[in-house]
Amino acid sequence: MSEVEMCEHKGIGHPDSLCDGVAEAVSLALNHAYLQAYGRIQHYNVDKALLIGGESQPRFGGGRVLTPMRLILCGRASPLPNAGLAELVRTAAYHYLSENLRCDPALFEIECAVRSGSPNLQQAFGRGTSLALANDTSFGIGFSPYSPIENQVLQLGTLLHSAGFQARFPAAGDDYKIMGARVGDRMTFTVALALIDREIHHAAEYFAVKQAITEYLLASLAFPCDLAINTLDDPGASGVDGIYLTVSGLSAEQGDDGQVGRGNRMNGLITPCRSMSLEAVAGKNPVSHVGKLYDALAWEIARAIVTEVEGVEEATVQLLSRIGQSVDCPALVAIELGCRTPLNEAMRQAVQNLAYAHLSDIERTTARLVRGDLPAF
Repeated sequence: MSEVEMCEHKGIGHPDSLCDGVAEAVSLALNHAYLQAYGRIQHYNVDKALLIGGESQPRFGGGRVLTPMRLILCGRASPLPNAGLAELVRTAAYHYLSENLRCDPALFEIECAVRSGSPNLQQAFGRGTSLALANDTSFGIGFSPYSPIENQVLQLGTLLHSAGFQARFPAAGDDYKIMGARVGDRMTFTVALALIDREIHHAAEYFAVKQAITEYLLASLAFPCDLAINTLDDPGASGVDGIYLTVSGLSAEQGDDGQVGRGNRMNGLITPCRSMSLEAVAGKNPVSHVGKLYDALAWEIARAIVTEVEGVEEATVQLLSRIGQSVDCPALVAIELGCRTPLNEAMRQAVQNLAYAHLSDIERTTARLVRGDLPAF
């Protein structure tokens, strides 16, 4: 284990996560629409989205949003029979926002900029092969297991998004970010958490709520550590200036912008000390885009190796594609292992067999992605 480690999690209401979530919601809606219309998924990728922050005027007891947030969905998609692509995109986007945020989705303006796809890439679906062809030269990476600090960051993220936490602290917004760092055995966590102005009536109450949340989060952690919330706050603030107060519980209301692919990887983390792909998974086609499919498959293979191969404690899997090749035949499969005992031929063969088995059953992974059974961020 290295002396220094860091990792990050962006919560459901973070501007980058909002873009990821909406892009993936549109992807799932397209999967359903294509299956209904054609019996198979057509060429599309809607993995480009930009959130342009709005303007707001927070006030103790409740302020107002002056300029709505603007979310632009961009990508390429095969046409639908009823020519209702733009309506599908907007409906999926608003449905996702209403289901996952506690603020009014009308605070967002949704713009659809999805156009027809390249004929050259559409042939990835149209050559009559049983499996799709890779529509990009790219790679996917997965590892297992998580380190202690990675688990703690994920635990904090789950807690901040839980119904129990939100009921206990109604002033806590949906926009949060957790940065964990470890030096030796000592862990520190820095949390940015938007607080909602209608639940806060004066500065003293803001700082009291923040202290109560800090103590609650510290009590939830399995290891002794340092944790601080909203460290940019001015301790001497008496008004709304100098504290992290919002109308909607989102930083995007005040001009914080977002983009697909800048947030969590498929495991819910950003891990600069690990091998990881910078591909945006959200919004990609689950049948032919290896930037999504190979990431999911790499995670599955890594977990299977650690779970099923005796003596293996850690696994990192890298899958590389070549555009035009069948998705079940990657150009390269690289697997790095950490073992309790020296790697022997039986262990090596078991690892290879697991990798081959998952590649041979790649359609199962695709089906899980199509249904939304696997997270995109």
